[in-house]
Amino acid sequence: MEEKILKPKNGMVALFSIIALQILSILAMIYGGNTVGKSTALGVTLIILGALGFIAGCILYAGLKIIKPQEALVLTLFGKYTGTIKEAGFFFVNPFSTSINPAAQTKLGQSGDVDSSNKGKNNITIEGKVYPTGVNKKISLKVMTLSNSKQKVNDALGNPVEIGIAVMWRVVDTAKAVFNVDNYKEYLSLQCDSAVRNIVKIYPYDIAKGIDTTGDGEPDEGSLRGSTAIVAERIRKEIQNRVEDAGIEILEARITYLAYAPEIAAVMLQRQQASAIIDARKMIVDGAVGMVEMALQRLNENGVVELDEERKAQMVSNLLVVLCGNKDAQPIVNSGSLY
Repeated sequence: MEEKILKPKNGMVALFSIIALQILSILAMIYGGNTVGKSTALGVTLIILGALGFIAGCILYAGLKIIKPQEALVLTLFGKYTGTIKEAGFFFVNPFSTSINPAAQTKLGQSGDVDSSNKGKNNITIEGKVYPTGVNKKISLKVMTLSNSKQKVNDALGNPVEIGIAVMWRVVDTAKAVFNVDNYKEYLSLQCDSAVRNIVKIYPYDIAKGIDTTGDGEPDEGSLRGSTAIVAERIRKEIQNRVEDAGIEILEARITYLAYAPEIAAVMLQRQQASAIIDARKMIVDGAVGMVEMALQRLNENGVVELDEERKAQMVSNLLVVLCGNKDAQPIVNSGSLY
């Protein structure tokens, strides 16, 4: 369904016209009451016309609408979509028009977060759908934030991770938002959950070998923890493709929470610690070997001492023990011969 923008009449002019109609109706009833004794037919006619005019004025008050900036009002007349008012101001529309907003009682947050205190009360049915009444039916056109609760998803390696996102969005087509889906806020929340699952399962939590996250058939270094901006942008595009028919524009998506699931968090922490220890040991060994090579080279260059292969092997072993050990070395002074 395509959105139709209405250009309603000025509400201030309509208000004064209604007030004037009711004043004339009251004067007509008063004059008719005074002339009943002189001319019964004229007096009764004036009273009836005055009463009808006063009642009509009361009905016309229902057509006065106030629209604030960044708000829209979707109107239907006897079940048929007549148009949307997006301009801010005071307007007059058909008093029998009904404003529709199926998400009027839905709070921004989790899907299903609906205030059901008035469920079933003062509802109207249009084209087989039930819409609540008695609440503010204006649709906000402002940029809003949807923050779904964190959910548990398996990454590309099958490890369960917990992730939460915040989505900045706004309604751009009120007709699609109201008539294409039952509740555009709930629809958006559910599509956000689904999009997160589809994207997260492509990436490992940390960089892993042999994982293709771009779809080009070549392994890369993409990961949830290291490619946060790229992952968030892919989630935004995925959500946008899903909510296009609901008249919603996704401006931005951000990852607000990312961590391993509690059942494997301790194991993954030990794995990270072990990896860090191995990297540190490798660096220490590389440095120690370099220092030993430098020591032997300097000894040979300066002719300080001549060492055969057996003595060099013993010296290398001692130096490596000293340089790679976790504790401070306790040197032993040999006052005798080496043999």
